[in-house]
Amino acid sequence: MIVELHLLQNVAPSCLNRDDANAPKDCDFGGYRRSRISSQCIKKSIRDEFRKNLPEKTGFRSKLATQQLFEKLKKEIDAISDEKALNLSELICKNYFSNIDKNGVLDVLVFFDEAELDGLVSVVKENYSDKMDIPKTLKLVKTFPVSYDIALFGRMLANFPGNNIDGACQVAHAISTNKASMEFDFYTAIDDLQAAGEQGAGMMGTISFTSSCFYRYSVIHLSRLKDNLKNDNEAVKDCVNAYIKSSFTAMPTGKQNSFAAHNPPSFAYCVIRDTNTPWSLANAFEKPVKPDNKNGLVSNSVSAIIKYWESLSTIYSSINNVVEGSLLCLQNDEITDKDLGSLIEYKKNNIDEFISTITDRIQ
Repeated sequence: MIVELHLLQNVAPSCLNRDDANAPKDCDFGGYRRSRISSQCIKKSIRDEFRKNLPEKTGFRSKLATQQLFEKLKKEIDAISDEKALNLSELICKNYFSNIDKNGVLDVLVFFDEAELDGLVSVVKENYSDKMDIPKTLKLVKTFPVSYDIALFGRMLANFPGNNIDGACQVAHAISTNKASMEFDFYTAIDDLQAAGEQGAGMMGTISFTSSCFYRYSVIHLSRLKDNLKNDNEAVKDCVNAYIKSSFTAMPTGKQNSFAAHNPPSFAYCVIRDTNTPWSLANAFEKPVKPDNKNGLVSNSVSAIIKYWESLSTIYSSINNVVEGSLLCLQNDEITDKDLGSLIEYKKNNIDEFISTITDRIQ
């Protein structure tokens, strides 16, 4: 079974995710330039929400595993010297995570959590001796990360593929439903302490920004998530709950002090499928959506995604395999129940109903 999440989020002028030229990221889709937010940026924002709301269920992405292990070894192994603890922590990392650079830290960023580090230290403590064979000892480790973010997004350890974790969640780059229009804000700043009557700005420059309605899509493979969370059904439900809720509240932080583009999603549609074949609805926006004399950009984007869903559901009815659905939509005089078409049966009144409808069907 899989869980698909489709969101439409109209964002005010902003520069949420920048490229190497300090401009909002974009891409070509359907022959038109679109605003874009990278999947890595979205996942980082969701992980930040996890850390804020579920710190005990959130791992770390860091090069500093050696320092963390050093502290734990000093605490757990009586009378171990600082030098021995440091050497031991570096040996553990070299034989489990990745190589160590000249500064004594990992040479790449690695995902890990407290439970995994505790498991490593526990095995080393049980087998501790001056002649301990670290590579052989680490083969006894049974503890893997149990944090939700690592279970969802996975990790890759090039030097030790046996310690890889296949992520249960796939996240698409968010793209705008409308054609992107990049703009520039020219600014000047006056030096508050310059001499009276002195002319000219103390600083000037430009900031690139855009405003777009983003289509966001992600899918969770429940069987893989269950494997990653050691077949704990309650943890799976809690993880999916946290992921969906964080998808609503997570927001990239790029240039937010300058733009304050805090705009929640206007439309959300989530389904559970009894299949491993998900559907992205990005092609609903192959032709860029435009506002017209009757409706705005958001309502026309909602109409486009519903129309495309209904078309797919008709053509592929025999393999649709939807066992549950949940819909949330900010309605106004442009978007009524009639405009929601066949999806009206899934309409919910609030985010709690929206999420519980999905999690209650997870077995």
